[in-house]
Order: sequence, then C-alpha cells, then structure tokens
Amino acid sequence: MSMGEGGDLRVRVTTSLKTVPAGDWNACANPGALREALDLTCEPASAALAGLDRDNPFVSHEFLRALEESQCVGGRSGWSPTYLLVEDGAGTLLAAAPSFLKSHSQGEYVFDHSWADAYERAGGRYYPKLQVAAPFTPATGPRLLVADGPRAEEARAGLIAGLEALRDQAEASSVHVTFAQEPDIATLRDAGYLERHDLQFHWQNEGFATYDDFLATLASRKRKALKRERREALAADITVDILSGSDLTEAVWDDFHSFYEDTGARKWGRPYLNRAFFSAVGAAMSERIVLVMARRAGRYIAGAINFRGANTLYGRNWGCIEDHPFLHFELCYHQAIDYAIAHKLTRVEAGAQGEHKLARGYRPVVTRSFHHLADPGLRRAVAHYLTGERQQIAQAQEALATESPFRKTGDAYE
Repeated sequence: MSMGEGGDLRVRVTTSLKTVPAGDWNACANPGALREALDLTCEPASAALAGLDRDNPFVSHEFLRALEESQCVGGRSGWSPTYLLVEDGAGTLLAAAPSFLKSHSQGEYVFDHSWADAYERAGGRYYPKLQVAAPFTPATGPRLLVADGPRAEEARAGLIAGLEALRDQAEASSVHVTFAQEPDIATLRDAGYLERHDLQFHWQNEGFATYDDFLATLASRKRKALKRERREALAADITVDILSGSDLTEAVWDDFHSFYEDTGARKWGRPYLNRAFFSAVGAAMSERIVLVMARRAGRYIAGAINFRGANTLYGRNWGCIEDHPFLHFELCYHQAIDYAIAHKLTRVEAGAQGEHKLARGYRPVVTRSFHHLADPGLRRAVAHYLTGERQQIAQAQEALATESPFRKTGDAYE
C-alpha cells in the first residue's frame, strides 16, 4: 500500500516484516555503529548516548517477527501490523515505524479507555486507532526508526506525514506513540502531538563493582532489610539459574510459559504471549535473553524473563507455580541488579507500575507518550486532561523521591 511520495521519497505500508530484510530494518531501528557486529559489553560511545540504549531489542526485526510468527499480533489479536516504511528512489529503506491498527486498547500499558468511552458516548468512533509501539512491552525505546545518513531528517518528516496519512486512509481516530525517547520526543512535540506522562521505576548503575557497593549507598535500615529479604527468598532450598543462549531449550520454555500463563491468568485475565512466541523469540535472539529461573526440589518453580540491549537490561514477564516470600523480588529486581553490575550495564528498566520497586533501589522516572487526535473536540478535552495529569505525575515523582532508600548526607555506614 503506497501512502504517497515527497520528492523521490516514497512512504508505503507493509503488513508483514517478511517483506523487509532484517538488516535493512535493523539499520533503522539501531543506526550507526549497530550496522556492524555490536559488542554488547561496551560502554555508550558518547555522553549524548548515555541515557539511551543503542540496541533496543523490542523494535528489532527479530522481536517483531517473533510476534508475527506466533500470531500474537495479526489475525484476531486486535493488533494488525501496518508497518510504515520510507524509501528513496532506489528502494533503499531510510526510515520505518512499528505501527499497528488496533481495535481495542489492550497490551499498551498507557491507558486510554476513558478517552474511548467518552468519545463513543458522544457519538464518535474511537476504534480503529493507530498505535506506534513495541506490542505488550512497556519499555522505552525508539519509535521513529531512522537510519543514519544525509537524508535522516527528511525521512523522519516522512514518517510523521505518513502516520497522519495512514490514520486518515484507515479512518482511524488517532495516532498513539507510546514509551518514546529522544530524538522522537522532540520530533513529536514539534509535530503537535499531545504529551502524556507516567512513572516507572528504573535502577541506575553508578559504576558499582559489586552488589555490596550498591547496598552501601542505602540507608542502614534499608540495607539490612534487603539483605534479609534476599536470604529469606531462597530459604526453602531454592537456587537460581541464569539462562541465555543455548541454555534456552524447549523444555525450559515449557516451564517458563507455564509460570507466565498461571500468573498472568490470575493477575490480568489473559496473558498476551503464547507458547509459540517464546520458541520463536528464543530461536531468533537467544543471546539477548536473560532468563532468571528458580529451582527447588529438582524442578523449576518460578522465572523472570529479561531482554538485553547495549547498556540496559529490560525486565519483562514473571511467573511462578509455587509461592515463596520475596521470591518475586529476588528474581525480578535483585537478580537484575546483580546481572547489570556483573555485565557493566548502566540501567535496569523493571517494567510498568510498582511502587514496591522503590524500596529495592529503583528510582521514579518519567515516561512519555504522544497522541494525535483527529477530532478537534476530543483533542481539546484530552489536552485539558493531560495538563492536570502531568502536574499530578510531577508531584508524585517528587513525593516518591522523598521515600528513597538511599542514604542522606551525613548518614553513617554500619
């Protein structure tokens, strides 16, 4: 499907990444040095990149194709792939967006159900909407994927124009770009998108050589509490395995999926990822998966899956078939910190929500999403709402910072 042309640039849509070579897509998703083989243990190349992950796994060709192959997206999922591509006259891919036409608001972690309800009660039609996101993944990352080169800004502008053209052609109500990072944030602001804030909890590596170095930054009472928590989590003769690469066998995926299904069904009703996805993603990017598994009495009983970027560990899904005090915190948060320190990663993103992460050394961080609503009336109402919501988020971040477990100036180490 062609969305139009600008000069010799062509903007078009494809409904499957089978039609896009992995190298071409990944050159847009992770530009620059990532066109070469990337040493995942290296530090960011410059201070300008220190806050960004130069190899975000969730917009990679491999991750998105695994979602397609397993039919977690497409079909009757309500996530219809409509990947936007910008090409030059020779057919070279210059930019892309992981975009989906959606018939619901599930699996996004930026909740707009109240907007949809209000609009439909007023006689409007909110669905379909156009979503630019990593499906089922509340992790920050690039959303307007632009390859390095002399036409990068022209191609970026082509994506913005293409998203709005696709919205109109599909008769969608809106465009939503969730968990964005720079430089997309500046681009979307300039394009007039409404900005929405939320809070997550991320752990920052301040050059720690060991977990004890990290503990030394905490107040004495918090430090002792975490040491006790970690001991009690493994008290029932539980051991922890860190699995990656060839460790990720089909038997391991069988176990982990059973944990994910059981916990997901109890927590939110319908887990989004099926068993086939874990096989597909494991085959495509096993070296970028860090699976933390707890074993007791000769079998695995719980696990947490993480994906690894160049400088960030992204915590994603957890599940268990036995309940043990603090085991969730150990597998999802403490083990992630251990791994990040050992591999010299600069950040752990622990996923959506969860103020309990604060006590474990994760700091409140503002995340941003952007929204372009076609109906002027809906846009005005949402803009007014977001003004107040951003103020509330800022106040919440400030209040949470006062509850930080970190040592205050003058605190003694015990």
